[in-house]
Amino acid sequence: HVLVLPGGGYERHAPHEAEPVAEWLNGLGISTEVVRYPVHTRHPGPLDAVRERVRAARAAGASTVGVLGFSAGGHAAGTAALAGPIADDERLDFAILGYPVVSMELDTHQGSRHALIGADATAEVRRSLSLDRLVTPEAPSFFIWHTADDAGVPVTHSYLLAQALAEHGVAHELHVYETGAHGLGLAPDAGTASAWTHHCAAWLAERGYARTL
Repeated sequence: HVLVLPGGGYERHAPHEAEPVAEWLNGLGISTEVVRYPVHTRHPGPLDAVRERVRAARAAGASTVGVLGFSAGGHAAGTAALAGPIADDERLDFAILGYPVVSMELDTHQGSRHALIGADATAEVRRSLSLDRLVTPEAPSFFIWHTADDAGVPVTHSYLLAQALAEHGVAHELHVYETGAHGLGLAPDAGTASAWTHHCAAWLAERGYARTL
């Protein structure tokens, strides 16, 4: 079961990163739901909402639960996967992040940071919600993709997360495509970036989470 978290800077939910993505996952034989976590809401509002859906999926009998998020939704997904403490029925088996907001310490993409923790957030709070700072050896596996020339959320965000995952020995796969605007979603007709769905489907199939391609 996969929770789909659309992006939108913690201020809205991008429609093309919601139901169309859930339909794509359904086509791989994966049950899904779109989670429209609270926006214009300070932390931990979004995190609590996502974890509530994880608990509900577990209670309904899902043996494997993952998240798939884009941009700020990628940050929400990553926070749900990494931020402690995590109860047993809130643990995720994997996380798929598309062009995610990772660091609240960088000066790039301040909109998500301001919406989630405020423009005056302390260095300690910014660090505590930076995904690369939250990785431990117990983290679930990650599939991450980004474009090298993303002007909205620079690829540095994904590099920071991948480096942290590597340093802690966490299974992960990172794809950086040469070009593509921020917010591609399923990325049809987006050049090499359109291959992300194929790469992700193969990654899911290798782990027994999706139909074999």
